[in-house]
Amino acid sequence: MATVATSSSSSSSANIAFAKYPPPFSPTRNFPQTLRIPIRHRRRPTSAAGRVYASASAVTPAPTPAATKPEDLVEKILSKVVQTDRGVLLTKEEHQKVADVADELQSFCVDEPVKCPLIFGEWDVLYCSNPTSPGGGYRSAVGRIFFKTKEMMQAVEAPDIVRNRVSFSLFGFVDGEVSLKGKLTALDEKWIQVVFEAPELKVGGFEFSYGGESEVKLQITYIDEKIRLGKGSRGSLFVFQRT
Repeated sequence: MATVATSSSSSSSANIAFAKYPPPFSPTRNFPQTLRIPIRHRRRPTSAAGRVYASASAVTPAPTPAATKPEDLVEKILSKVVQTDRGVLLTKEEHQKVADVADELQSFCVDEPVKCPLIFGEWDVLYCSNPTSPGGGYRSAVGRIFFKTKEMMQAVEAPDIVRNRVSFSLFGFVDGEVSLKGKLTALDEKWIQVVFEAPELKVGGFEFSYGGESEVKLQITYIDEKIRLGKGSRGSLFVFQRT
């Protein structure tokens, strides 16, 4: 009996041990309902280099401005001188803006403009930085009171003839015109000289010559099918538009 009792006690102790420490795969072991696996998240770079790169990649580069074309400059200078009474109505600052565009156009001039056939034709004297240069006394401050200018034209005829003509209205009701005929001589690849005969004046039914010869020198700074730019020996800027 003692032996059995001892055996029973020993067996009971073993069962208690199993209940306290169940085996890993024992059905009595409590497992969690959801299996959670820890995940290590990668941290975003916080270095200064990373931040600068992200910022730089978001910047949109500014568009490169289109190269200036001569035809755009031609339209620009025409817009500044039309309907200005050939420059009389412009301020000093506005005259300077015209000169600035003319300087830009000069870089597009052909190499030897005096030999360019485009110089021939009939041109409207559209502008002069010194309004009294074309037309002389007829375009002075006093002259404009009596003579209302209607047209100022220059015709260049092959091979070497230049004809200037200024038409006007005297006191607003008597039409007249003054004309000059000259001979053109090329001084170099850009400069020309024109020696004019005595001017002829027509007013109403009267026609006569007066004065004597005159001479002008002009540098051709730009020419194309539409306009011609010239600069006188005293610095006056001219804009001629082909008619």
